[in-house]
Amino acid sequence: MKKQQIIALGGGGFSEEPNNPLLDLYVLDQAGVLTPKICFLPTASGDSESYLLKFYQFFARQNCRTSHLSLFNPHTAKIEDFILFQDIIYVGGGNTKSMLALWREWGLDRILKKAYDNGIVLA
Repeated sequence: MKKQQIIALGGGGFSEEPNNPLLDLYVLDQAGVLTPKICFLPTASGDSESYLLKFYQFFARQNCRTSHLSLFNPHTAKIEDFILFQDIIYVGGGNTKSMLALWREWGLDRILKKAYDNGIVLA
């Protein structure tokens, strides 16, 4: 079984320090696979388009497979299957209170706990 891991970040990374990739490269490395699947959750920013663009611009240059999950406009009804298919879930910053309310409404809080229990890296 994979180890359970939460990586707490307080700023930096692709959104603030695009010329210093050390935090994000560390996150990718923790997946323990050659080409990790990384999913961005931009809920706290209200799915900010500029935030999503920064995510895709940075991680497109890395050895990984990128995706994101919008709860404002979900691309799948099978959110649990989609999340549990990932190696890394990368949560963006913003309004934490609103994000948590949406996550509870969609059951994403429960799904993320299952992801953690299954060894998916949460950052």
